[in-house]
Amino acid sequence: MKKVIKNAQVVLPGLLLCGAVTVAAHGLELLEVRLFGRAWLESLVLAIVLGTVLCTVRGLAPRYQAGVKFSAKTLLEMAVVLLGASVSAGAILEHGMSMIVGIAVVVAVTITGSYGIGRASGLPGKMALLIACGNSICGNSAIAAVAPVINADGKDVAASIAFTAVLGVVVVLALPLLVPLLQLSDVQYGVFAGMTVYAVPQVLAATASVSQTSVHIGTLVKLVRVLMLGPVVLALSLLGRDDAGKRPPLSQMVPWFIVGFLIMMGLRSAAVLPQPALDVAHEGAGYLTVMSMAALGLGVDARAVLRAGGRVTAVVMLSLVVLGVFSATLIQLLHIA
Repeated sequence: MKKVIKNAQVVLPGLLLCGAVTVAAHGLELLEVRLFGRAWLESLVLAIVLGTVLCTVRGLAPRYQAGVKFSAKTLLEMAVVLLGASVSAGAILEHGMSMIVGIAVVVAVTITGSYGIGRASGLPGKMALLIACGNSICGNSAIAAVAPVINADGKDVAASIAFTAVLGVVVVLALPLLVPLLQLSDVQYGVFAGMTVYAVPQVLAATASVSQTSVHIGTLVKLVRVLMLGPVVLALSLLGRDDAGKRPPLSQMVPWFIVGFLIMMGLRSAAVLPQPALDVAHEGAGYLTVMSMAALGLGVDARAVLRAGGRVTAVVMLSLVVLGVFSATLIQLLHIA
């Protein structure tokens, strides 16, 4: 009991800070509605922006770090699990195996292409591979899983994670602008977001301002993409068997919240969950997501991009462009409307 109380005391300051940023984001959204008749930036996006600005300008004091980390990771993962209760398995099955195969092909091609860009730009092989896997699969999670397999240097890992953190926020904020520009339907945008956004929870932020359909499709596509991490890590471990790297545990290749999401989705599809439970899960996922997005912003110092150097910036940006092009091509080839 004492240990629980002590842990709660450690995370409480950060939780309160995330809560304060969340309240401010909701307040700004209400102000938008009052001034303009609609919210151009929803609280979920505003929470990221406010958190990032606060971290970049003032920094994050040590007493807040544990709570912010808890909110950015655990609350975010809980939100994804709850989101599964609002998704039916039939949504992704409507597009059949062609969608799954297409996602696997895009991941494989973009890893190869991104790695080639990195090496052509003069980046060390392991750093180029980390960036390629991070961009193509699931950002920090992929970097964390691949790093021990290829025995990556700590500095390369830190630089790669810094970029996925900063640019992940940029992608979340900028991606909805492509909907009118490219004239994407809700389903098309969901597929595009699921294919290009780094982390599963960030898909919620990138799609929530568009439609619930985009949220569902984007999350399902992203989950399929994340599940590619297992085969990729296995392949790298076999190719690098003589290296000093170690294989990560299964829990790192298939995170618990993905399993939880699939279980909740299965319960929803089997009509096991009553409607009141579905409503609570939906609302809970929404609140936890906004709070965790505040934490995500609070963990991002935009100056990290400047410290990492122009060459790495160019490689990451080009890799994102490659991923975007192949994702758009997949949508066209599968005739997704």
